[in-house]
Amino acid sequence: MKRVLLLIFLVFIAVGFSASAAQHDEYPVASPPFSEGIFPCSNCHAGMEVNTKKRELKDEHTSIKLHHAEKERWCLDCHHASNRDKLKLADGEIINFTESYRLCGQCHGNIYRDWKAGIHGKRVGSFRGGKRTYFLCVNCHNPHDPKFKPLKPEPPPIRPEQQYGK
Repeated sequence: MKRVLLLIFLVFIAVGFSASAAQHDEYPVASPPFSEGIFPCSNCHAGMEVNTKKRELKDEHTSIKLHHAEKERWCLDCHHASNRDKLKLADGEIINFTESYRLCGQCHGNIYRDWKAGIHGKRVGSFRGGKRTYFLCVNCHNPHDPKFKPLKPEPPPIRPEQQYGK
């Protein structure tokens, strides 16, 4: 009886590990839109002491203003502290910038679901088995200030009868 229970336990653990390993799919994504000279981040951050204190950045990255749950968030909530060329999920898993959709999806699950289904965001290529490319969240949204600014609508089109005086 103990062997049967042990066997059931081991099978349960094995299934759990394989299920957790397969929880996310890989998507063929476009490269993140990094500015020339900024990435890889380790070019500047290599050998720097990690400062985990939440603060206003005064030396570098002064153009980055965090308007993304700024009272609850800090740079190192998303960026890996010791390997700046990687991102960090809430559970501590380290991921590449090309998997940043997983990072965004932790808080924006409904949008992540829609992105995977092709309802939100942009993708190019064939939907019938050909090569497809998914655009990352950061291809459209600034990760530090993701909301689109309000747009002023264009005026309505001129109707032909208005244009030609009918």
